[in-house]
Formats: sequence, structure tokens, C-alpha cells
Amino acid sequence: MSGLFITMEGTDGSGKTTQSELLRDYLEEKGFSVLYTREPGGNQISEKIRDIIIDTKNKKMNPRAEALLYAAARAQLVSEVIIPTLKKGDIVICDRFADSSVAYQGEGRKLGSEVISGLNLFATDGLEPDITFFLKIDPEESIERKKRQESLDRIELEKIYFHKKVFYGYISLAEKFSERIKIIDASADINTIHQNITAYIEELLSRRSF
Repeated sequence: MSGLFITMEGTDGSGKTTQSELLRDYLEEKGFSVLYTREPGGNQISEKIRDIIIDTKNKKMNPRAEALLYAAARAQLVSEVIIPTLKKGDIVICDRFADSSVAYQGEGRKLGSEVISGLNLFATDGLEPDITFFLKIDPEESIERKKRQESLDRIELEKIYFHKKVFYGYISLAEKFSERIKIIDASADINTIHQNITAYIEELLSRRSF
């Protein structure tokens, strides 16, 4: 595949969506064809699965069922949207991807990072991002941000210790895959964060041909 696959990761409220949209606009202004999508979601089937996952009425959802639902939504998004777009040579920016499941279900739900990584491998047919940005921010601050923006969904309503486990799950991933995952200080202002991200993107683009 000749396209470029970029993912944004971080705890809820870290600013992933804002930075994903800013990066999309930045790349489109440079003349690239860019698809912005999100997880879970991004197509009809995956959006329906998303509704089940985040519904606050589903408090009794088993952690393994949750992990499988995320994997199902991801498998559909990859096959229906991401791979076809990359094959056209376009850029895909995805708000969350497989790393989220390792952090949230592997660490947060204590299902094990290796178990979830194996599930991801099956769901994505081995697809990995070219570059991932981990927007690093204290989980307590990120949840407070989210509360100010909108009502919280089922995952966001989890206790702070859950979000801390997720945070350290991301830290572990960033250390393990430092070549791919770039840590971005998400406590900075929006423009500074965007500039830090685009600096990495420009360096990556200089090594890639489209």
C-alpha cells in the first residue's frame, strides 16, 4: 500500500479529535487527499457497534465482550475504509486505533496486553500505522476537560484509577514502540501541539513519496 496511515492516541479528553482535524486541514492545504475517521466507528456497521460500547445502560458489559466488540468494529473499519483508502495512495488519519485497545482493555480491564495485541493482529489483518501520536496528559486533567465539553459515555464514566491504568498502558506502549509512537505534550496550547505534530509529519513526508 502506498498511502500513509496516521493514528492519534491518548486518554479521553486529551485533544485527539481537535488535533486530528487540524492535521487533516494542514495536509489538505498541502494538496494531499486525506480521510479522517474514528474508532470505534467510521462506517455504518462500526458506528452501530460504537453505540453498544459507549451506551451508559450497558454497565454490566463483560470486559472480554467489550474487547471483542472493539475488535469487530476495527475489523470492519480496516477492511471497508482504511485499506481501500491506503491502496489509492491517500492519507488516513484515525482517531484511535489498535493501541487504544491494548491500553484500555489490555491494561485498564486487566485482560493482558499480549492477549489484546493478538486480537488486534487478527482484526486488522496485520495493518499497523506508519506513525502514531500519543497525546500525553494527566488523566485527571483529561477527564475534567471532557466533563466541561459534554456528558460522559460508559467508558469515560469509569473511576479515575481505571483511567490511570490506561494512561500507564499508553506510556508502556510508547516506550516499547518508540520508533512509531511519538509522545506529544497535550498540556500545551492547541497551536503548539499542532506544530509539534506537523514537525514529525514533515520529517516523515520528506522520506516518503506520494
